[in-house]
Amino acid sequence: MARWNTIARGAAFAAAASLALAACSSDGEESGSEGSEGSGSGDALKIGTVLPLTGSLAFLGPPEVAGVDLAIQEINEAGGVLGSDVEVIHEDSSDTDNPQIASQSVSSLISDGVAAIIGAASSSVSLNIVDDIAAASIVQISPANTSTALSGYSDFYFRTAPPDTVQGDALGNLILNDGIENLGILLFADDYATSLRDVVTGVVEGAGGTITYGVSGDEFQTDAANFESIVQDVLATNPDGILVIAFDQTKAIIPALVGAGFPSDKLYLTDGNTADYSADFEAGTLTGAKGTIPGANPDDDFKARMNEVYGSELDSFAYGAESYDATILAALAAVKGGATDGQTVRDNLAAVSGADGGTECTGFAECAELIESGEDIIYTSVSGVGPFNDANDPSSAYVGVYEYGEDNVQVWVEAVFGEV
Repeated sequence: MARWNTIARGAAFAAAASLALAACSSDGEESGSEGSEGSGSGDALKIGTVLPLTGSLAFLGPPEVAGVDLAIQEINEAGGVLGSDVEVIHEDSSDTDNPQIASQSVSSLISDGVAAIIGAASSSVSLNIVDDIAAASIVQISPANTSTALSGYSDFYFRTAPPDTVQGDALGNLILNDGIENLGILLFADDYATSLRDVVTGVVEGAGGTITYGVSGDEFQTDAANFESIVQDVLATNPDGILVIAFDQTKAIIPALVGAGFPSDKLYLTDGNTADYSADFEAGTLTGAKGTIPGANPDDDFKARMNEVYGSELDSFAYGAESYDATILAALAAVKGGATDGQTVRDNLAAVSGADGGTECTGFAECAELIESGEDIIYTSVSGVGPFNDANDPSSAYVGVYEYGEDNVQVWVEAVFGEV
């Protein structure tokens, strides 16, 4: 059951909101610990989300919300957690240009008594809210954060997306395998961007390549509006390929690059901008360009279930599987701990992911049944990530490689496996 707290909502969420407008609440103090039957065991599990409903990452909101809602639906269809339906409360994270929105959302969720928060999508947004969430003894599980600065940041912080060490390695090697020796990088001044830039730089330079532009000091500001001079600066360094690490700014950067004559098949994007641009660019603008998104490519059945719970066809499934996995894992941790408070979820999260070994299982119903029969489990994730490691990162993960066609739509090509 879902409850939406309104801060600001994009029109794209009308369908999701109409599905989620069911009310279910439970009051009372929540407490518990691993294996306990504390006072939290009688309360319904509340899960909050802080995901981008507005702002420069709003294109990631629909699949992430759909992933959470699909998990909640399956959990409740299987009888819920400890005999009660799980409630989900969706809040907006927006982006780093509107930091007050995520802070207000977290404050609201803390007041609502959630045990876990799924989000944020942006690493920089998470760095702004992670301390407040941990101080409230609430588990935070991001489905999309990749910054290396968040590895092992807090006992209450986990993520179902791999850090940039995995995506950066895959992206750097993709660029090298395409024969690029001199790489220009256009990136904004954001922790996500600089972290990924540093990993890609290490891979390219380690193989004898050169970064012609995009070193420390070359970053543009997140609120930049005119990119003509920046594009001319990178082109002046004569790169063989250009990597663009940005969010919504990409819609202005790409036309400027292609308009200046740079070949589209030498352009590379990342998870923050590997999106559907069919409605934004003229046909052929991105033909041959490539991008990477952490996570395995969900199968058609999972995509169909996401579309059904969302209420319409999703344009992207990026981080939908990771959001689904994060929600299922939080619920399984509560089942294992026998209580619905944040500390209990935190104490059992690594174990249900498979960190301690056990029997492999798929989905909430099967895994919960094994837990209730006294077995340790290894949750088989839809996104392909492995159990949490000591830094609360996935111990392994896949990175999807996508290529653009004439219609400016990204198409999955292959998945690259990596260990953290």
